[in-house]
Amino acid sequence: MSMPRRAMEQMGFSICCLTCDAPDVAGSKRCRGCIASHTRARDRMSGQATTKADRLSRELVTMLASPASYIDDTEHGELMLHYVTLIAEHQGTVSAKTQEEIEQMFERQRRHKKTSLLDRRRRKSSWWGSKLEPDEMEELLSLIDGGKRKEVPTWDDLLEEVGELLDED
Repeated sequence: MSMPRRAMEQMGFSICCLTCDAPDVAGSKRCRGCIASHTRARDRMSGQATTKADRLSRELVTMLASPASYIDDTEHGELMLHYVTLIAEHQGTVSAKTQEEIEQMFERQRRHKKTSLLDRRRRKSSWWGSKLEPDEMEELLSLIDGGKRKEVPTWDDLLEEVGELLDED
C-alpha cells in the first residue's frame, strides 16, 4: 500500500494510492503517471455529461471521492465500506467493529467535552462569570455598533402605543 499523495487527496482519489501495489516512493514515475492520468480524466469529466458513459464515470468518481456516503449502495456498498476502512486506518481512526468497541467509543465521546475556540477564549477573560452593569453593557454595545444603536422602546411604551391606536378607531 502506498501513502496517498497530496495531488490525489485533493482530487478525491486517495483511495487509489491506498490500494496501489507500487512501492511507496513519492515522486516516482508511476506516481507521476497516475496523477497525470487522473488529472486528465477529471478535466475531461468537467464538461457536460452527454452520454451514459459520461454519467457513469462521474458517478464512480463521486463514489471514490466520498466512499462513506455510498456504503448503503446495493451494488458498490461493500467495496465502499472497504475503502472507508482503508482511509480510516490510514488516518488513524479505525471504526469500531464489535458491540463492545462501539459502546467504548460512545463512552469516550460522552466524556470528551468539545469546546469551541471562542468558548475557551471567553472562559479566560477576566469578566467571565460576572454580571455587567447596564452602563458597561451600553459601552460595549456602542463599541460593537459604533454608537449607531436606535432606541428600543420598552413594553410599556409599546402597550401605550397600541392602546392609542385602538382608541383612534
